[in-house]
Amino acid sequence: MFDAVPGALLAATVPSDDTGERVLAVRYLLRAEPSPGLLPRLLQPLAKRDVTPERFRAAREGEAMRVEIAVAVPEGMVHLVAGNLRSVIGVTRLEVEHGRVRPLG
Repeated sequence: MFDAVPGALLAATVPSDDTGERVLAVRYLLRAEPSPGLLPRLLQPLAKRDVTPERFRAAREGEAMRVEIAVAVPEGMVHLVAGNLRSVIGVTRLEVEHGRVRPLG
């Protein structure tokens, strides 16, 4: 289902904050129990940080949903978003893949 090239650099959507913090291209790969409110709940951790995903894909596979969220975020935000995604009701598995690194701006 996931056709992105591992380590591919996504265009950064995070504006420069003059700190020089590195931006990581990140893919969050999730499995979750299907429910009508699942997909908006998965977008919430990004929306509250004013981050728009580069890619958001979801597919039902039998009794589970498989979701890919690709974003470019500051390095310090990667684990915060992962923690929020893990706490979403119905999420049973989360993998985080980091891509190449580049400075903001």
